[in-house]
Amino acid sequence: MKLGAHVRQDSDPIGLGEKLGAEVVQFFVVDPQSWDKPQPHPLAEQIRASEIDVVIHSTYQINVASTNNRLRMPSRQAVALQAAAAAELGAFGLVVHGGHVRSDAELEAGVVNWRKLFERQQDKGGFAVPILIENTAGGNHAMARHFDSIARLWDAVGEFGAGFCLDTCHAWAGGEELVGVVDRIKAITGRIDLVHLNSSRDEFDSGADRHANLSEGTIDPELLAEVCRTAGAPVILETPAEGVAEDLAYLREQVG
Repeated sequence: MKLGAHVRQDSDPIGLGEKLGAEVVQFFVVDPQSWDKPQPHPLAEQIRASEIDVVIHSTYQINVASTNNRLRMPSRQAVALQAAAAAELGAFGLVVHGGHVRSDAELEAGVVNWRKLFERQQDKGGFAVPILIENTAGGNHAMARHFDSIARLWDAVGEFGAGFCLDTCHAWAGGEELVGVVDRIKAITGRIDLVHLNSSRDEFDSGADRHANLSEGTIDPELLAEVCRTAGAPVILETPAEGVAEDLAYLREQVG
């Protein structure tokens, strides 16, 4: 099991990862609030050569489920471009949020749009790295908040080799119990490719996506450590930067 963190200094992700003693790091290849196209990373050779594993998080505005062409079409392009940039850095995947639609009546169309993302890219030779779909904390008409919704989504995209990223804060805030969560999600997806191990600033089923350090959040740290032990996947902390080193130390102690 490899433990690490999201590094906010995208200009030197490996350097910061080394300071943390991380075995895996996550970062963005463009400003997460933009539609910018990725540019070659100035430290690409160092990133590829490092023993620290790399995973890339896609930008936040991507919503491939949307029924709005002006959002869905650039989202598809952004996923493909950011996956290609991830491959150039030797990353093992690109994390993409499940997204949402505008009404419950559009949920089926959202599932179809997710499937079309993979179908259309398959015609172009597939994505350059696996797409890791992440569960989300809230939002109206979300595609991947509740596990029954994830099951419907997986029926549509699982055959294309989609991966899954389990975020503990998102599951908790989304109203999904963390006791037994690994077995429950693997029964749906058959896999967990990455864990975002985060506590929450808010109570269960709040729908709020506000991460907290493991010792300060509302989720029992021992329960988070159990998810870490049982998932069988790399673990990324996305907790507040000032406490990440302590969070990593706690996990190392708990999981050996």
